[in-house]
Amino acid sequence: MVMISAQDSIPEMNGRRRGGRDARRELRARPLADAARVVRAGLQGGRYRPLDEAAVRRVHEAALTALETIGFGQPLPSTVAALTAIGAEYRGGRIHFPRALVEDVVARAARGFPLCARNRHLDLDPSGSRVHFGTAGAAVTMVDAVTGRYRESTLHDLYDIARLVDRLDNVHFYQRSVVPRDLPDPFEMDINTAYACLAGTAKHVGTSFVKGEHLEAALPMLHAIAGSEAAWRERPFVSLSCCFVVPPMRFADDACTALEAAVHAGMPVLLLSAGQAGATAPAALAGALVQAVAECLAGLVYVNALKPGAPAIFGPWPFVSDLRTGAMSGGSGEQALLTAACAQMGRFYDLPTGSAAGMSDSKLPDAQAGYEKGYTDVLAGQAGLNLVYESVGMHASLLGSCLESYVIDDDMLGAVLRTVKGIEVTEESLSLDAMREVCLEGPGHYLGHAQTLGLMQKEYAYPVVADRVSPKEWQEQGSTDMVTRARARVRAILAEHYPAHIEPAADRAIRAALPIRLEPRQMRPGSGRW
Repeated sequence: MVMISAQDSIPEMNGRRRGGRDARRELRARPLADAARVVRAGLQGGRYRPLDEAAVRRVHEAALTALETIGFGQPLPSTVAALTAIGAEYRGGRIHFPRALVEDVVARAARGFPLCARNRHLDLDPSGSRVHFGTAGAAVTMVDAVTGRYRESTLHDLYDIARLVDRLDNVHFYQRSVVPRDLPDPFEMDINTAYACLAGTAKHVGTSFVKGEHLEAALPMLHAIAGSEAAWRERPFVSLSCCFVVPPMRFADDACTALEAAVHAGMPVLLLSAGQAGATAPAALAGALVQAVAECLAGLVYVNALKPGAPAIFGPWPFVSDLRTGAMSGGSGEQALLTAACAQMGRFYDLPTGSAAGMSDSKLPDAQAGYEKGYTDVLAGQAGLNLVYESVGMHASLLGSCLESYVIDDDMLGAVLRTVKGIEVTEESLSLDAMREVCLEGPGHYLGHAQTLGLMQKEYAYPVVADRVSPKEWQEQGSTDMVTRARARVRAILAEHYPAHIEPAADRAIRAALPIRLEPRQMRPGSGRW
């Protein structure tokens, strides 16, 4: 038996020798084209299916029955006008959706549209079973991973998280993950949330607006950043996260005005239904799924009534309660199942679909957070969920956010994406030629073989802050834990990464027109924050 340590020199098959560790480091440092990377945005999932085909069909039929016989309450007059104009029925104060209307809208709804970023190479394709991970959550507090202390989140926290996400390879989009509690005015909060996200990252941004008036006021900012209104409409790089429904089965007044404004402005809309099983949705998991699907189908009809073919994301987000207390349980096994089932329903309709995973109930980045985030994110990816929101950084059932967790979870998502990619079986990867060379001609191991060196980045994903060294090396390096290493990476990124994603002329115009609270001096190195 041949025993080879990581410190040994590795003989290559051509007879040349070099240090194995140095060779591997050199290969990992070489940049790869995106298409050649082992993990990347848009890998195809869909292998995991918690529902069989009959169950999918039964959920669909139940959702149609709910829309037709129960309908939606509390519609705005504009909602009634738009929906009845295309065949919905308004009676008894509720909007009812005939089955044929819903099925017709699903058949002709927008598909195949990208979610644009400021940099085209960061565009997302939320179609088929392609998987993308991102943020979200609207936490109201930040947690210090070392002291365990919680404090209210601020506008600077939102901007700092955006800057972090801008540098995290496995986080593909940034939806606002904390609420700036230092901005109590709803208008200023909405405007500055959008600005801070766009200033911090060039990736696709998702945000929300309290009401349509706020969104309309923000449009000149988006047009200025894009270069013109026409350029914005061609490539809208912000999507609206819209809780247009108040579960169970009621329209949300202000959110509906935001939805209408977004559709007319050419902004993609995430149709978000967030009932909580056992509270605002049925306790039965199947029933919670039915209600979420029905609510999102109603939103899809609504969007298409306003503008046929407008880009919309099917967003069933049924949350889970701990029925002993009524508290949300975002890190539960039931949540993992529900999210995967939502992905499966999205594939059934062939609609771009987003839902939530990675929402640990733990208050800190500890073992509980690790296993809860791990299985919820991996099932979402394996189910082929197009857009996995809230997948990183979140704690306390979405009440808290932690900077160190973003970089820890980015490592985790690299491994999750590797499982999504699966094992490629080709004549070359079956490796019979390599086996012959090593066993019959070579040294009896594969460490220096050309195939091994050639596949180091194409077949294997490597963590950034996770520890894989020997106990001896770990002790020599200071016996650090994951949080310590993550904190060092957070500080390194935030101390130097102040991106200029908004052109100076556009920034001056935006500041002249809107109450932007991030000061320019606070958005460059040497500001003192890091």
